[in-house]
Amino acid sequence: MVGFILCLWFNLDMVSPSSPNHPKGFGRIALVGKYQADGIADHLHELAKLALALGCEVFLEAETAKNTQINDYPHKKVEDFAGSIDLAIVLGGDGTMLGIGRQLAGSQVPLVGVNLGRLGYMTDIPIQDVKPVLTEIMMGHYEADERTLLDAIVLRDGKVINRALALNDVVVNRSGISGMVELAVKVNDSFMYNQRSDGLIVSTPTGSTAYALSAGGPILHPRVEGILLVPIAPHALSNRPIVLPQDAKTSIEVISGREVIVNFDMQSLTHLQVGDRVDVRQSDKTISLLHPRGHSDYRTLREKLHWNEYPSTF
Repeated sequence: MVGFILCLWFNLDMVSPSSPNHPKGFGRIALVGKYQADGIADHLHELAKLALALGCEVFLEAETAKNTQINDYPHKKVEDFAGSIDLAIVLGGDGTMLGIGRQLAGSQVPLVGVNLGRLGYMTDIPIQDVKPVLTEIMMGHYEADERTLLDAIVLRDGKVINRALALNDVVVNRSGISGMVELAVKVNDSFMYNQRSDGLIVSTPTGSTAYALSAGGPILHPRVEGILLVPIAPHALSNRPIVLPQDAKTSIEVISGREVIVNFDMQSLTHLQVGDRVDVRQSDKTISLLHPRGHSDYRTLREKLHWNEYPSTF
């Protein structure tokens, strides 16, 4: 371990973020952790030591520091990252990344995900590989992946009662104890259909491997410029998923139903009444995910969805 750290220091001039050989500088690093995860404090300390050895200034996200009781590094609130943090390293699962991704949307702060969860589509660096992979990324050897978000507003009697961003999806659905809901759907103010179902998912390409996939929707490559509509258990089986252009505005009005809600990435919600409308469109804000060199979305799908019946070395 000592030799490893000495080697990093010895090469600091060559791998410094300000070096012309590495176009992206990551001098100020923020660590964000899923503080409920087992061993999270040890993992945060390990990453902090690695970043310090690379000559970086290390901060802990304020809620992470509070809940892990780590006081060895300065704390910084997420809303203060823009302009003062060069890279956010997220330890956890995709849920952790969704939460921090929405908060950092449009901030120009790129994110790297280290997987402590189960699937890890966005937190794609295994914790056991974090040192060599993260060292390469922080030295400027990475691939950037821009992800779009959805901007949703909830209207009641023509007045906005809530507004939220979603990195995965906006879902209008019934609660667990109520019957079907009836929704009137318009796209760019053009009537599409009245749908009786358990609900409707409006998804980004990122979210197409989440709830939308479970509901029978297609997988969209992250670089596909589109918005996905997926009915949830529709009464009419002819109601099928559809991919809309990226500039489409989808309006969903509640026609009938009890205990109808709208979820944003399944992390916040608003209770809806008959007559309420949810307008969803692509946000102007994006986030940037950084992956190690050689990252393949197809390999990720193969591994996460177990498309490995025929082993491959590609």
